[in-house]
Amino acid sequence: MALDRTKLLAARYRAAADRPYLASAMYSLTVVESGRVPTMGVDARWRCYVNPAFVAAHDVRELAGVWMHEVAHLLRDHHGRSARLPAALQRDARRVNIAEDCEINDDLLADGVPLPAGRVAPDDFGLPRGRLFEEYVAGVPPQPYGHDCGSGAHGAARPWELAGGSDAPGVGDVEAAALRRATAEAVRAHLRGRGTVPGGWRRWADTVLEPVVDWRRVLAGAVREAVAWASGAVDYTYLRPSRRTAAVRGAVLPSLRRPLPRVAVVVDTSGSMGDEELGAALAEVTGVLREVGVRGNRVSVLACDADVQAVSRVTAAADVALGGGGGTDMRVGIAAALAAPDRPQVVIVMTDGLTPWPAEPPAARLIAAVIGPADVPPWIETVRVPSP
Repeated sequence: MALDRTKLLAARYRAAADRPYLASAMYSLTVVESGRVPTMGVDARWRCYVNPAFVAAHDVRELAGVWMHEVAHLLRDHHGRSARLPAALQRDARRVNIAEDCEINDDLLADGVPLPAGRVAPDDFGLPRGRLFEEYVAGVPPQPYGHDCGSGAHGAARPWELAGGSDAPGVGDVEAAALRRATAEAVRAHLRGRGTVPGGWRRWADTVLEPVVDWRRVLAGAVREAVAWASGAVDYTYLRPSRRTAAVRGAVLPSLRRPLPRVAVVVDTSGSMGDEELGAALAEVTGVLREVGVRGNRVSVLACDADVQAVSRVTAAADVALGGGGGTDMRVGIAAALAAPDRPQVVIVMTDGLTPWPAEPPAARLIAAVIGPADVPPWIETVRVPSP
């Protein structure tokens, strides 16, 4: 049976017209006719393999949905993400494929896109909607049979795919990354134009345009850098005389020392703070300080809401009481920390950011671990801790 290209390309045109933010990606696919592919599938080079009998058996509306489905595997980098799964799962390509189909079809079906019979969705396995395939795969039973979307989905090469040296046009890694970013920007533009986009595509676009940063690693790096900066200050001490003393008759020379700094952690205990995020961030800070040797009486943790009278000293995350006091004013906590007899060289503030800040930098290194999107003065070294 010859491939009905007019019908196939009409379906792609319809898919691009209905979901314009996917148009550039879909038109980047190279069509490869194959009687060996069960239905339609893609490889990692963005070549779309099409079975002529499958095209003949379905109408343009359903084929448009399949175009959206197949390009979603490539845009969401399913083959790259599959390579990071445990080896046992990587060997079960069909099971991974079903989990990936659940991630994609969840959005398509919610968006009213018609798909051919036999499509799968999270509901088929009693799984929640709106998750990634990595979360679905454990709930999908082993699949000896089922739809195979090709190596562009699960990463395992298929017999019906072209060899690596084929002359058929393909998309390289750099161009694929550019297509993903262009599509993510098209999603944003579609939303700005008051268009509707399924939740999964919105979250995907946010991830592409604003990659998630491991806030724990960033916070740990900021704390280590601040401690190293403060430790760089040297002082003289007679507790251990200089080795040059023996060369000077009648005098004892002091030696240079590099003391460990004192660190104050000011914790926002107003009612707007959440226990889980606060506990995680505080545990991260205290853990890093222990690693670099700053512990015990060199660290003070001050719980503060809006009043200096509410400041108390604690020694562990479990000791911080999240009171729902008045407002929030971290200036009070910072001032109390710097007014202590053992003045700290580093002050770490943990807050949701809904607080006034000092008008100018204090005489100490200041780091703000901000839980949420609130604004912080640009001169404060800020680490963003995402809220759930």
